[in-house]
Amino acid sequence: MPLRLPPLPALRFFEAAGRHQSFKLAAAELNVTPSAISHGIVGLEAALGVELFVREPRGISLTASGADYLSYVSEAFSLIAIGTQRLPNHRADRPIALSCAPTFASRWLLPRLAGFRARWPNVNVSVDTSHRQVGFPVDGFDFAIRMSRAPVAGTAWTRLFGERFVPVCSPAYLETLRETRSDEQDNGQGSGQVNVSLRHATLIHVNAASEDWQAWLDATGTDGTDGTGGTDGIDTNGGLRVDTIQLAFEAASMGLGVALGRRPLVDSDLARGALVEACANTIASTTAYWLVSAENAESAIRRPELADFKRWLVGEAAQFDTQAATQEAHR
Repeated sequence: MPLRLPPLPALRFFEAAGRHQSFKLAAAELNVTPSAISHGIVGLEAALGVELFVREPRGISLTASGADYLSYVSEAFSLIAIGTQRLPNHRADRPIALSCAPTFASRWLLPRLAGFRARWPNVNVSVDTSHRQVGFPVDGFDFAIRMSRAPVAGTAWTRLFGERFVPVCSPAYLETLRETRSDEQDNGQGSGQVNVSLRHATLIHVNAASEDWQAWLDATGTDGTDGTGGTDGIDTNGGLRVDTIQLAFEAASMGLGVALGRRPLVDSDLARGALVEACANTIASTTAYWLVSAENAESAIRRPELADFKRWLVGEAAQFDTQAATQEAHR
């Protein structure tokens, strides 16, 4: 007797909506309208006789039944994807698919890919920088590079390296921050020492960043919570706000203020002089870059190039991390 399955397109809609917790994001991923997602799931709920989502004005969330069902549906799609990829000669020449943030891709990954291509000239790499969650292996990605404080269960995580934060600005803007400090009250001599302070600076904030100016101020012991406390009096509430790290660096290079430089992403700007360090206080981030993949993906899919790429990328990260630590020690 044949299995009686729910409509497969509706299951695909449900899997994406459940993973994103959003009809809109699921629609963008599957290239359909949010209305199509909603209607498909309504039909699925009717066919199953179970409510899968709680619909509220602020968004959707899975019901207990929906969350339980999603685990089975996601596993089923993963098995189909893996089985398809393991067919003899199935897309044997397809590129390695990698998802990562655009700034990381342009400033760290792409400059190093020439080295990978030199060693494996017949292996192609596809880099996707869209801001969306990645489901392994359903979405067709082999790897993702993500920022996180710790690994997340259900996938394989390999730590690459962490960032270091240092305030940066354009050379011209730095001159506007220089102050002449008189020490007459201290020793009666008036040294005229030049000092750089951020208290009059326009801070450039990145809205989506999990760590930003407040983290730097806290770690360096600077009071900047309300613009009135402490000796520096740095106001974290004002300033310029942008939605990407790339825009923050560009705004700083244009003299619009001081951005929180994230090494290694800001290294190329510092090297060519477009940006300079506004002060020497550098702190380590609490998050790190991780290489993420499906568990045992390199062996299960029988694509040796995946293992080669992972070893190469982890090696590049280790080499960079060692160099960065040496440079920081010399600083």
